[in-house]
Amino acid sequence: MSENEIATIIVDAAYKVHITLGPGLLESVYEATLEYELKKRGLMVSRQQVLPVVYESVMLDEGFRTDLIVEEKVIVELKSVEEVAPVHKKQLLTYLRLADKRLGLLINFGDALIKRGISRVVNGLRED
Repeated sequence: MSENEIATIIVDAAYKVHITLGPGLLESVYEATLEYELKKRGLMVSRQQVLPVVYESVMLDEGFRTDLIVEEKVIVELKSVEEVAPVHKKQLLTYLRLADKRLGLLINFGDALIKRGISRVVNGLRED
């Protein structure tokens, strides 16, 4: 399954979670619910996976934690804020680079309309 096919399923699942729960809950609630919804759809999901950072050939365990990694291909960064800041997209792009992944989705469950709250961030992804 390609990154774009996985992303389509993630967006559909996020939409379902958002219309069911509504905006404004804690990020952790959306994270757990989206993980459940994606697994229900047959996808492999890792939650709060620690990814180390390699700096000058030294592996540092103090890397970062991803909210969700779906099918080992797509990083999903979740927010529940009034407005996403530009730094959030930059942060996701850095995660993609460090994890050697090609596609990330930044999903803000704090927005009243979920379609306004979803951003694609790419790191060298070739479009089909």
